[in-house]
Amino acid sequence: MTDYSGLYSFSPKLLAAAEQAEEKCREVFRRIEDIAAYNEAKVLKAFTDHRVSAAHLVGTTGYGYDDIGRDTLDAVFAQAMGAEDALVRHNFVSGTHTLTVAFFGVLRAGDTVVSVTGAPYDTMEEVIGIRGEKTGSLREFGISYRQVELLDNGEPDYPAIEEAAKTAKMIYIQRSRGYSLRPSLCVKTIGRIAQAAKRGNPDTIVFVDNCYGEFVEKSEPVSVGADLMAGSLIKNPGGGIAPTGGYIAGRKDLVELCAYRLTCPGIGREAGCTLDQNRGLYLGLFHAPSAVASAVKTSCFAAAFLEILGYRANPRYDAPRTDIIAAIELGSAEKLCAFCRGIQKGSPVDSHVTPEPWAMPGYADPVIMAAGTFTMGASLELSADGPVRPPYSVWLQGGLTYNTGKLGILLAAQEMENR
Repeated sequence: MTDYSGLYSFSPKLLAAAEQAEEKCREVFRRIEDIAAYNEAKVLKAFTDHRVSAAHLVGTTGYGYDDIGRDTLDAVFAQAMGAEDALVRHNFVSGTHTLTVAFFGVLRAGDTVVSVTGAPYDTMEEVIGIRGEKTGSLREFGISYRQVELLDNGEPDYPAIEEAAKTAKMIYIQRSRGYSLRPSLCVKTIGRIAQAAKRGNPDTIVFVDNCYGEFVEKSEPVSVGADLMAGSLIKNPGGGIAPTGGYIAGRKDLVELCAYRLTCPGIGREAGCTLDQNRGLYLGLFHAPSAVASAVKTSCFAAAFLEILGYRANPRYDAPRTDIIAAIELGSAEKLCAFCRGIQKGSPVDSHVTPEPWAMPGYADPVIMAAGTFTMGASLELSADGPVRPPYSVWLQGGLTYNTGKLGILLAAQEMENR
């Protein structure tokens, strides 16, 4: 175990547990590094196949017509993701915004969307119309919503999905767990959901919220039958470098509809200046597989380490990973807040700030968030958050480098011990 004397003061108990956790994770780390090597090769080939040059890194102003950097980035991103087409833009303000553009781009009044992974993430509730009034939700535009619950073991209910798809314009899949303790979904499982949906209705659109899942495996949902997927560039595919943005990728005709929603009918993707953002988006994508691997290694270490200390981690350290998130059941509001304050102390930015629970827009309960990040809210960087409600779990994600991620986990555990 690294000697941190003169820099940080950790209890002998925590250092011993950390050393034990790293030993347990050795084989897991080798598996993660193999996936990263493949994905880095995949991204590099997309760059070289599309002959990316210095000219593509320069942005445009005004209308942004004939922006070769923007258009080539779409093509590079699509190839790296295994998609027909992609829409990658800095003016997607969040993952929720990106998903909303896709919903409104594809769905029309009278259509039905069915979530087949149970209740959606908190911020999607107002988009759909489950919560909130007069928000411009799908419901207000005459789009119906239903959901199919996961089985008690967290697996999809394939017969129910097949039946629900018969009357659904869209089947919606949330890959990550959100603020729940159900398993996140691997690409293979998403493929099985797509097959079940298409058996029920070959014309239904299978749409995946891919946030937190990009480059964790060697393939993406559009490679196994999903028609469309979307995510945020301040999560995995931005590599910790993209300062903002999101992407939509999948079938070319559906991506085109989303482009009409993002700008306006008749213009779509043909306009939209990139200002000085192109270089960061290209560089972020190039770094993404490596940064994601660091985040997954940090997550696996945290799961092993905290399990040794007596806490329950989901997924366990040696389980196959499908996203960068680990949920840790801490058991009390005090421990939840202490953990997040420790993560904040291990952050490169605003380490001196003390996070407190607050009523964040879009969430049903007070949420505490630790995010001392270079990019505000970038959860590929080490961060932790959770709603202050039983069972007082913290959702841990990110870590641009493994060694600093590990330090953040140690500081969080030390803060709990001190409290």
